[in-house]
Amino acid sequence: MQFVAALLNIDKTLQVPVYQQIANGIICHIRQGTLKPASALPSSRTLAAGLKVHRNTVVAAYDELYAQSWVDVYPQKGIFVAANLPEVAPRPLAKNQQVLTYPEKTHFDVRDKRLGSINLFTPGTGYTIAFNEGFPDTRLAPVELMLREYRRFASYQFTSQYLLYGPEQGSENLRIELARFLGETRGLNVKPGHVLITKGAQMAIYLAAQLLLTKADTVIAADPGYCGANEVFTQTGANLELVPVDEFGICLDAVEAVCKKKKVKIVYVIPHHHQPTTVTLCSERRMRLLELAARYGFAIIEDDYDYDFHYTSSPILPLASADYYGSVIYIGSFCKTIAPGIRIGFMVAPSNLIQQATRMRRIIDRQGEHLLEEAMANLLKNGDITRHLKKANKLYHERRDLLCSLLTQQLGEHVSFKMPDGGFAIWMKYLNGLKPKDVAEKAAAMGLAISSGKDYYYDRSHEHHHIRIGFASMNLKEMEQATEILTRAVKKLI
Repeated sequence: MQFVAALLNIDKTLQVPVYQQIANGIICHIRQGTLKPASALPSSRTLAAGLKVHRNTVVAAYDELYAQSWVDVYPQKGIFVAANLPEVAPRPLAKNQQVLTYPEKTHFDVRDKRLGSINLFTPGTGYTIAFNEGFPDTRLAPVELMLREYRRFASYQFTSQYLLYGPEQGSENLRIELARFLGETRGLNVKPGHVLITKGAQMAIYLAAQLLLTKADTVIAADPGYCGANEVFTQTGANLELVPVDEFGICLDAVEAVCKKKKVKIVYVIPHHHQPTTVTLCSERRMRLLELAARYGFAIIEDDYDYDFHYTSSPILPLASADYYGSVIYIGSFCKTIAPGIRIGFMVAPSNLIQQATRMRRIIDRQGEHLLEEAMANLLKNGDITRHLKKANKLYHERRDLLCSLLTQQLGEHVSFKMPDGGFAIWMKYLNGLKPKDVAEKAAAMGLAISSGKDYYYDRSHEHHHIRIGFASMNLKEMEQATEILTRAVKKLI
C-alpha cells in the first residue's frame, strides 16, 4: 500500500483542488491497471503522510472515489479498489503522469483519407495584414442591434419558450420575415413553408446533395468553382462533371453536351459574382438553364451567397424568381450580409423538398439557435437589415473602386482584372510570368497574407495565374498598406 503515494503527483499551484488531484490520480491508475480490483489502499492517515497533505484532504479524495463507485469501504478493514471493476492489463505511464495522454489515433479504422481538406484561403495569424478571399467587414456588423434584440428577449416573460426545442424548419417568425424580404429584394413569391433555416449556405448545399444524390449520380459544376460545394458532391459518391466559365458565366453548351450523354441529377451554379471569378450569369443563359432543367429533369442548386451586394446596377433577379417548373433549390446566407460568425443560412424550394430537407437536417442538427433566429426576424421586420445593407453597399462600393485604382496605379503593368459589378473580391491575373505561389511567399516574408492561387480549380495541379483578392473587409489605410506590400513583393520578382 505504501507505493500508492509514490504513484501520485500533487501540484498545489494548480487550480484543481488537491483532493481532486488525488482522486483523479487514483482513478487513472485503476484504469491503467496499476491498481487492481479489490486491492487495498492506504489509510487516509498513511497516504496523507506520504503525500505531505492534511488528512482531511485525503478523506475528501476517498469520499469522492466512493461517491463515484471506484472504491469499496469495509468497516474495521479499510478501503479497497472496487471489486466489481474489470481487471486491466497494466499499461505504464510516463514519469509523474497522473492523467492518460489522449491518443492521437483511433484503435479502429476511420478511413483517414476518405475526406480531403477544403482549402479555402483564410489568412492565419502572424501577418501584419491580409488580403482575404472576400469577406464582409465584421466591424460594420450590427452587433449592437443584435444585442438590443437579445436584451429585449431577456425582459419578456415568455422568453423561456425560446430556450426549449423549437421548430426544426426554423423560427416561424424568421421564415415569415425572410419570405417577405426575399419577395421584396429578389422577386421570390414564396411562403414560410417554402423556407428552411440552416446554419449557413454550406449546410443547405449538404442537405440538398444528401437528399438528391446517390453513388455514381452525375453533378455538373463550374471549373474554376467553389471547392466547398465540390467536396460535398464527391463525398456522396457522385461523379463530378466540370464545365468552363467565361465572362458570361457557366457555359451552357458544355452543360447540354453532358446532359445528352448522361443522366444529370444536379447543376450547381453561382449566378451572381461566381466564386472565384466574380462574373455574373447573363440573362440569356439564365433563361436557357431553366429550360434545360425542365427538358432534362435535373435540379438547379442556385447558390446566391452575396446577392445583396451590387454596385453598378440593380442585380439580375435569381433563377428561382422565374422557376415555373420547380427546378431550383435557392440557397443564401446572412453570413455575408452581417458576419461569417452569424450562422444563419436558408434554403428555398418547393414544399415536398423542404419537408425532406427538414427531416434530414434533424438527423445532423435538431434545430438552429432559436434566440438568434428570433433576433434576426426582428431585425428584418424593423428594417434594420435593409438599412445595414444600404450602408454596407455604399462603403464596399467605395472600397472596390479604391482597390481597383491602387492596383492600376501601382501594378498596372504586372496584373490585369475586370472591375466586378458586385460582391467582395476581385479576380486578378498576374502577368509577365509571375506565379501566384511565388508572389504569396514573397509577400508573406514582408507580413502580407495573400492567396497562392492553388485551390480554385478542381485539379490542383492546374497551372494558372489568377488569384482572388477581397476588398470589403479593409479600410482605406489597411488597403493602402496591403497594396504597397504586394507591389514591393511583385517588383522583387520581376
